[in-house]
Amino acid sequence: MTGRLTCVAALMLLGGCASVAPDGLRSEVHALAHGRTGVDAPLPAPGARSADAVAALLQAPLTQDAAVRIALLQSPALQGSLAALAIADADRVQAATPPNPVLAMGRLTEGREREIERTVSFSLLGLLTLPWRTDVANRQLELAKLQAAQELVRLAADVRRAWVRAVAAEQSAAAAERLQQATAAGAELARRMVRVGNWSTLQQSREQLALADSTAQLARARQAATRERETLTRLLGLWGTQAAYQLPDRLPELPAPDALPDGAAVEATALRERLDVRLALERSQQTARALGLTRATAYVSDLDIGYVRNSRFDDADGARRTQRGWELALPIPLFDWGQARTARARGLYLQSTAQVEEAAVRARSEARTSWLAWRTAYDLARHHRNEIVPLRSHITDETVLRYNGMLASVWELLGEARASLAAVDAATAAERDFWLADTDLRQALTGGSPGGGSSLAAAAPSSPAQGH
Repeated sequence: MTGRLTCVAALMLLGGCASVAPDGLRSEVHALAHGRTGVDAPLPAPGARSADAVAALLQAPLTQDAAVRIALLQSPALQGSLAALAIADADRVQAATPPNPVLAMGRLTEGREREIERTVSFSLLGLLTLPWRTDVANRQLELAKLQAAQELVRLAADVRRAWVRAVAAEQSAAAAERLQQATAAGAELARRMVRVGNWSTLQQSREQLALADSTAQLARARQAATRERETLTRLLGLWGTQAAYQLPDRLPELPAPDALPDGAAVEATALRERLDVRLALERSQQTARALGLTRATAYVSDLDIGYVRNSRFDDADGARRTQRGWELALPIPLFDWGQARTARARGLYLQSTAQVEEAAVRARSEARTSWLAWRTAYDLARHHRNEIVPLRSHITDETVLRYNGMLASVWELLGEARASLAAVDAATAAERDFWLADTDLRQALTGGSPGGGSSLAAAAPSSPAQGH
C-alpha cells in the first residue's frame, strides 16, 4: 500500500511542476526584443487598458518613438501574436503533464454468479518519455517566443516606415500646395496681360496648363498624405478621436557623419543579433531532439500497465472470491516497424539544417545590401541638403535681386520659385528614402528580412514527435 501511495504522490508532483506563465511570457518577449525596436517600453499585461497611456502620448505631435510605443501598447496584430504565444505556453504545460490514469469497470453474470472487474491503468511509455517530451515542448516554446519577438520587431519597423512616409507625404503635400499657389499667380497674371493685349492666348494657355498640372499634382499629394496617415493609424490601432493626432512638420535631421555604422561589421552583427538566425538554430536543435524521441519510440509506440481487481460473487452459497493482479498492453510491431516515422523525422532534421544555412546566407547578404542602400541614401540626402537646395536658394535670391533691379521679368521670378519648390520637394523625398533605409538596416541587423517577416516562420516544419 505504501508503494502505491508513493507512486501516486510522485505522479501528482510531476503534474504540478509545470504551470502557465501569468503574464503570457510577455516579459521574456520584451527581453528578446530589447534594443531591437529603438524604444524601451514594456509590453502591457494581458487585458490591461492602455487608453490613458496612449492619450498621453498623443497630446504632443507624434514622434517616431512615440508611434512605436503606441503600437506596442495597443496594436491588434501584436496582441494577436502575443495571444498565440500564451497558447504555446499552455501547450507546453499540457505536454509536461503526465497522462491521466484510466479506470475501467465491467460487470459479468453467469447464472447465479456475478463478476465485477475493476482496472486502473496508465501509459507507462508516456511516463518514461515525459522528461523527453517536456524538453521538446520547452524548445517549441522557445521557438514561439523567438517568433513573437520577431513579430514585435517587424511591427516596430513597419510603424517607423509608416511614420516616415506619413510625415514626408504631408511635407510633399505642403510643397505641392505652395507650387499650386505660385502657378495660380502666374496664370492670373497671364490672364490680365492677355486682357490688356500684352500677351498672346498661346502664352496664356501654357500658364493655364501649368496651373492644371500643379492642381492635379496637389490633389495626388493630398490623397497620398491621407493614405500614408491611414496606414500609420491602422498599425497603431487608433480609431475615433485618437485618429486625430498631429504629426511633426518635417522629418528629423540627418545624423552626423561620425555616427555612421561600420560597413565591415554589418555581416558579423547580423549573424550574431538577428532573430531569424537564432530562430533557425533553435528549430534545428529542437528537431534534432525530437528525432531522438522518434527513434526511441520507433518500435514501441505505446505501452500501458494497469492494476486489476476482479470480484466474483456466487448467489447460491453467498461465496465471494477476489482476484488481484496486473496487466501489460504492448503493441506488436508486426507491420509497422517505425521506418516511416524515423525517415520523416530524419528528413525534417535535414530540412532544418538547410534552413539554418539559408538563414545565415540571407542574413549576410541582406546586411550588405541594406548597408549599401543606407549609405547611398545618406549621401544622396546630404547632397540634396548641402548642394542642390542651397544652390537653388542662391539662384532664387539672385533672381529676386535682378527682378528688383528690373533686370529679370516676373516670369523668371515665378519660374525660379517653382524650381526652388521642386528642389525642396526632391530633398524631402531623399530624406524620406534615407530614413526608410535606416529602418531597413536596423531590421536587417537585428530582426530579420527588411520589409517583411522571416520566411522561416511560414515554412516551420511540424515536430516529428507529434502523435507520440
